[in-house]
Amino acid sequence: MCNNHKNMTTTRVLSVPSAKAPFEKTTIERRELRPHDILIDIKFSGICHSDIHSAFGEWGGGIFPMVPGHEIAGVVEAVGTEVTKYVVGDRVGVGCFVDSCGECEYCLSGEEEQYCMKGVINTYNGLDYDGNPTYGGYSQKIVVTEGFVVRIPDGLDMDVASPLLCAGITTFSPLKHWNAGPGKKVAIVGMGGLGHVAIQFAHAMGAEVTVLSRSNNKKEKALEFGADHYFATSDPATFTELAGRFDLILNTVSANLDVDAYLSLLRIDGTLVNVGAPAEPDKYQVFSLIMGRRSIAGSLVGGIRETQEMLDFAAEHAIAPMIEVIRADQVDEAYERVLKSDVRYRFVIDISTL
Repeated sequence: MCNNHKNMTTTRVLSVPSAKAPFEKTTIERRELRPHDILIDIKFSGICHSDIHSAFGEWGGGIFPMVPGHEIAGVVEAVGTEVTKYVVGDRVGVGCFVDSCGECEYCLSGEEEQYCMKGVINTYNGLDYDGNPTYGGYSQKIVVTEGFVVRIPDGLDMDVASPLLCAGITTFSPLKHWNAGPGKKVAIVGMGGLGHVAIQFAHAMGAEVTVLSRSNNKKEKALEFGADHYFATSDPATFTELAGRFDLILNTVSANLDVDAYLSLLRIDGTLVNVGAPAEPDKYQVFSLIMGRRSIAGSLVGGIRETQEMLDFAAEHAIAPMIEVIRADQVDEAYERVLKSDVRYRFVIDISTL
């Protein structure tokens, strides 16, 4: 998959040869260490729903063979000659992207690399600036430039930290940006891999948290995670009772919603923020916005500095995703279970089983 080189690192991976094909154990070469690079010995890699969309070729433009995984937790094994932030043995993480141009206004802000004007380099299913495909975290080792690596605080276990690198930052960033906090009423739509983490963050930030889920079967758990209220969206009375209530609604589901119905739950100047991405376009009436000066918005993960802030916040407030750790040979089965919503609430691969 790469040109041979005496200093490259050969690593075992789980890869998909083509869209929807079963996973295969194979090997790839990681690039030799550049001056600012870090070689990470991966311990755990979370399974994100976007891994499934990508591996199934559902978002178009898939680069195969593909090694998914952008929720990576591991230990520094080696460092380049000019690395200053990390030393061998440090516990580190890598999220959804591994490089950006470093020159545009968003990169230079130090907060928003994910919106890089040249196009951020995704951790997998992307091409680096030399045109080589990127391979992700379903792998024993990865090489990443130090500026795109974060430190995992001592208070977080490695397996629990891995889903925070996507699910955690994807929910933390919009909650912070739209000022979730004391005096704010926040609704979380969906209580899956993203939603169950969003509840914990919104609660720790001091907001009044309501969970909106299809049925009542997750109510008890939602309250344990810190929700103040829980309503089933399958009950039409929910939308009558909650009309005009929320400052912020964070939509974590990847299915198309009745957008107008959810907009009706917002206060004047309220915002519906989407972090789940359905494959089909959404529809809504512009009057749903006009009549309440409401907004529809989206948010893409978070920058490196904010990802570090999120991890430190999680450690400080004992925020942890609920995970099921699986072996490398269970990934195909795990994908099937995610599609059936049969996971509470995030699968994490134990890479030592690879």
